[in-house]
Parts: sequence; structure tokens; C-alpha cells
Amino acid sequence: MDLGLKGKSVLVIASSKGLGRACAEMYSAEGARVMLTGREEDTLKKTAAEIIEKTGNEVRYSVCDITKKEDIANAVAQTAAAYGTVDVLVNNAGGPPAGNFDAFSDEDWVYGFELTLLSLVRTVREVLPYMRKSGSGRIVNIASSSFKQPIDGLILSNTYRTAIVGLAKSLSQELGCEGILINTVGPGRIGTDRIKELDSFLADKKGVSGHDIEQEFQSMIPLGRYGTPEEFARTILYLGSPANTYVTGQAVLVDGGLVKAL
Repeated sequence: MDLGLKGKSVLVIASSKGLGRACAEMYSAEGARVMLTGREEDTLKKTAAEIIEKTGNEVRYSVCDITKKEDIANAVAQTAAAYGTVDVLVNNAGGPPAGNFDAFSDEDWVYGFELTLLSLVRTVREVLPYMRKSGSGRIVNIASSSFKQPIDGLILSNTYRTAIVGLAKSLSQELGCEGILINTVGPGRIGTDRIKELDSFLADKKGVSGHDIEQEFQSMIPLGRYGTPEEFARTILYLGSPANTYVTGQAVLVDGGLVKAL
């Protein structure tokens, strides 16, 4: 299936590793021109070189702390300057700290908001002029399965990831007439450093090993295993491509069937 991505300009936020990197690599493999972002230039440079070696297509990077408005504006401007426009935006962010309600101060809540929700507001605001000018665009937000079923010990994520779904649904109503589609994808237990971190948090809380936590979750997943970043990225790839012409405002889980909510 031709996804129509050859030559398209794709900005993937927080893409030096993990789910963001997997998405960036998959877009590059489809012939898109990709802009990576992350806070560490050395890691970005290495990631860009590795993706170029695998795909043979153009990959650039922009050093960007997504809690900083000026960094986001610069990343979008660099993408447009390099590739002429921004056709696809993949929003991504590291998860806020784990913990229960009593663990967090006002400052923690503000940080979680800026990292998880306000960063997304800012990236969308910056790319819209380019998408409006071309009369089309695809925005895909990486959130969490917590938007469908809250995860114990992740109150910051549960709150702000759910807000992303509300924002995307509202934007789908506002932007559809302009040819801009926006969707949200929630990963379940995908094998990344973030999941290892959460497994360790739960293991410490329960006084067991991280391996025990992994086995516990695997027993609850109908497919019997954690997913891979590449499996997750395939859904992002389709939703954020010209091949997707009629799916917008949706919240999709990629979780191997873990979440049982309707």
C-alpha cells in the first residue's frame, strides 16, 4: 500500500529514542523527509546518522526542550526552512513523574502540564499556518492507554493524557474543514525505557523484581507479551499519512488487548 509519504515533511517530537525514534525511522523508510527533536544533541546526531544509514533518506534534527516555547517555535521553523513546509506532526513527550496524588506539589502539576499538554498546544499552534497554506495536514498525538483506563500511580499522566484526547477531539471539529486530520494513539505496555522505569517503580512499591512486574502484565495481555516500538509506530504511520483520508478525532489504543474498557 502506498501511503503517499514520499517527499513529505514530517516533524517528530521527542524522537531521539523510544517510540518517537521508531516513528521517525518508519516515516523515513517510507521516503519522508524527517526532522527529529530532543534535548541532547549528541544523541540526536547519532540517531539521525543511524536512520539515514538504514533508509538512505534525508533526516535532520533540532535540539528542543518541549517545555520551552521558543524551542518549539524554532524546531517548527527549522523544519519548514529545510523542507518547505510541515505536512505531518507527530506529538510525543516523555511521561511526567510517577506517583500518587499526595506526592505532588503545585510545581509538579505545572511541570506535568507544560511537558505533556502545553507542549502539544504549542506545537499544533506553530504548524497550523503551514498546514493551512497547503490545505492539508496530519497530526498524530502519542499519549497513553491511561486515556481509556487510568493507571495506578500515574495521576499526572492520567490527567494530562486524557486532556490530550479532549483537545484533539475539539481540534478535529475545528480543523476538518481545512483538510487537517488529528488523532491520538495510546500505547499500552510497549518495550521502551519508559516502561522499564514504570515497571521498576511498581516493583519498588510492591517489593518485587522488575521481571516479576513484567510477567504480571504479560499475563494480563491477550497477546501474552509487551509490544515493540515498531509495532506501535505502524499505527502512527498510517494515521499520519495521506493514505488516511477519513479518520480524525479518534483515540486509538495499541496495547495487545490489555485495556478491557469498551
